[in-house]
Amino acid sequence: MTATPEPQILEDLVTQIHLWGRELGFQQVGITDCHLEQHGERLQQWLEAGYNGDMEWMGAHGEKRWRPELLEEGTLRVISVRLDYLPPDTEPVKILKSADKAYVSRYANGRDYHKLIRKRLAQLAQQIERYCDERGIEARGRAFTDSAPVMERALAEKAGLGWIGKNCMVINSNAGSWFFLGEIYTSLPLPVDQSTELNQCGECTACLKVCPTDAFAGPYTLDARRCISYLTIENKGPIPEALREPMGNRVFGCDDCQIICPWNKFAKPTAEQDFHPRHGLDSGDLVELFQWTEAEFLKKTEGSAIRRIGFERWQRNLAVALGNADVSPDIVTALENAREASTPLVREHIDWALARLHSGRRRKRKIRKTAG
Repeated sequence: MTATPEPQILEDLVTQIHLWGRELGFQQVGITDCHLEQHGERLQQWLEAGYNGDMEWMGAHGEKRWRPELLEEGTLRVISVRLDYLPPDTEPVKILKSADKAYVSRYANGRDYHKLIRKRLAQLAQQIERYCDERGIEARGRAFTDSAPVMERALAEKAGLGWIGKNCMVINSNAGSWFFLGEIYTSLPLPVDQSTELNQCGECTACLKVCPTDAFAGPYTLDARRCISYLTIENKGPIPEALREPMGNRVFGCDDCQIICPWNKFAKPTAEQDFHPRHGLDSGDLVELFQWTEAEFLKKTEGSAIRRIGFERWQRNLAVALGNADVSPDIVTALENAREASTPLVREHIDWALARLHSGRRRKRKIRKTAG
């Protein structure tokens, strides 16, 4: 095996990697080096401010997160890929405006993306390995998709897949931000992509203003402790009472800062059937979802990202959404019937919802003013 491949062989391999990536269904492939020191410094500042909340794992791996060669020895380059996931015709704004419907983040309407992307990245890695073996080139690689201390967005930006916007999402000028990311760490000294996208957020602050819980401490800085995605997914305890009303009917994640982003007018619906809605989760009825038994929850979220929060947090989130809905006998009855058998965590949120409904208060629909 030769340790230093000829430049032309590496150039040809890069061409093949882009081709193989498209054949595997990725919308974009980019290659970058491993220099993430600036992003590492910003991460440290973010952690020191406590913006990670209970996500201790964000700081648990030290420099491995921004020094890929420490996570995977010998890494010289990172291959970053983009896979679009926006389901067709899910009408997110309409659902957010519907008091009796549950809003589930669009990425979680279908099957869990981890397995699909991991499988395709593994295939891409195998093709690269085969190419190198046939030419006597030594190569080591490892695929990731949201499964290790990897700075996915920083790598995607450096690889030319877009820029990190004020809402902390990677935005592509031709595709918006409705996409997943994945990476292959490789020991190959591949030529890096020179074409990167300049930040084009400009003076726009729509994403910062639309956030229901005011989770942005400023442009490019998210306080996860106030973010609905964090509150409904990562947070294992009670949802802070002051943030329950602003949550509205969002029961798993939140897409407001993407829905409002002007660049998402260029996003195209995905043809991936695995990302299309299952079990009506794109427009589920709040009462119906709340009345699922744990067995029903496990069955209907099989293969879904929703499964990760478990039945208790699912009920907790739905109880809050029901408390924010327009009062009706069906909602009150559903909450009262579930109260006695609920866990203390869920019961706390049921009691809040019932008190709110009995008081006659109506939820604020911030999405009407800003993303309608």
